Amino acid sequence: METFAAPQPAKDILPDSGRAWLRLVATMLVSTIGGVGMWSVVVALPAVQAEFAVPRAQASLPFTLAMIGLALGGVVMGRLLDSLGILGPLIIGALSLCIGYLGAAGAGSLFAFALAHALIGFGCSVTFGPLMADISNWFIRRRGLAVTLCSAGNYFAGTLWPPLVQHSIAHYGWRATHAGIGLCCGLAMILISLAALRRSAPATLINATDQARKGSPATLGLSPAVLQTLLALASVCCCVAMSMPQVHIVAYCGDLGYGVARGADMLALMMAFGIVGRIGSGFIADRVGGLPTLMLGSALQGVALLLYLLYDGLVSLYVISAVFGLFQGGIVPSYAIIVREYFPAKEAGARIGIILMASLFGMALGGWMSGYIFDLTGSYRAAFFNGLGWNAVNGAIVLWLLFRSRSRVAYA
Repeated sequence: METFAAPQPAKDILPDSGRAWLRLVATMLVSTIGGVGMWSVVVALPAVQAEFAVPRAQASLPFTLAMIGLALGGVVMGRLLDSLGILGPLIIGALSLCIGYLGAAGAGSLFAFALAHALIGFGCSVTFGPLMADISNWFIRRRGLAVTLCSAGNYFAGTLWPPLVQHSIAHYGWRATHAGIGLCCGLAMILISLAALRRSAPATLINATDQARKGSPATLGLSPAVLQTLLALASVCCCVAMSMPQVHIVAYCGDLGYGVARGADMLALMMAFGIVGRIGSGFIADRVGGLPTLMLGSALQGVALLLYLLYDGLVSLYVISAVFGLFQGGIVPSYAIIVREYFPAKEAGARIGIILMASLFGMALGGWMSGYIFDLTGSYRAAFFNGLGWNAVNGAIVLWLLFRSRSRVAYA
């Protein structure tokens, strides 16, 4: 008697398939291009401060508003992703990025320049949390690696853009540089999205990735709201600490007499080693899970911040910047991995967006706070101590969650 097998899903929609890896490449490219919104403002800080003749804390305001726009945009784009798929948010993000940069190029005051960066941050937001949430639905066995590779696009941007932006500002001025970034990057994001990212993950993939989850908030003895709140609080703390070198390394090198070009090089080096750290954390997360990976990154970030306090020679700063990038590279994507381990796929975009919003508020707060401490004390030493304190709080929260996960498994 003839029998019939149940229909099998096509190969191109299986988790970890070749199509999934090709999509990951396109996702990383979009993330690298759109990630310029996080880094151009850091490089332009000295030139903008000089033109508008403002203190360092006020000159840090555009970065703060960019981070706020990035944070709020991540939640909005995440909700759109959960309901509409990834293409719509990508188009909205590309247009926002373009309009924001053109507005910054024509700004007549620091306040207008800062407001334009809020729109830039909103546009840039789609290249971070939403893309990580989307790509997580295409992988199971290598989800940790896929998410960290996707998030590494942000660090590829940090490696690529600071030297290019610094060179362009030196030769063409910061206004022409911002206009060129807006037109070129906005168009490139739209073209790549239409060509390679039109399709959302099919239901067969989403169902498969949900079945592969390691647990739920109840696994930790917590409600979903409590776990979400704790992860958000931890992300604020770690990113206040993280922002000190990332936001102020260019200005710090200028104050030490090494020049802003050296600082831009150190920022690029930091991001380059951050790529290595992110990819490495993906391999680690696929073996041990998101919480242990996050704990490791938090502890090592504290070590790197301590090194900044102990050494400020030119060669030392290059080495420490590389070490800092390597150690903290896997922290932020670990939150996305944890969300996918403990929450269903249909909630991933919004939940990852909320946690990354908290982390970006931390970056915004830390960027402003470090500038304010500098204005009060005349140096960055106290700001590094401030970063160490916030990092310790982050580590305590993550360690407590890790202890609960291990103890409940032991007594199950």
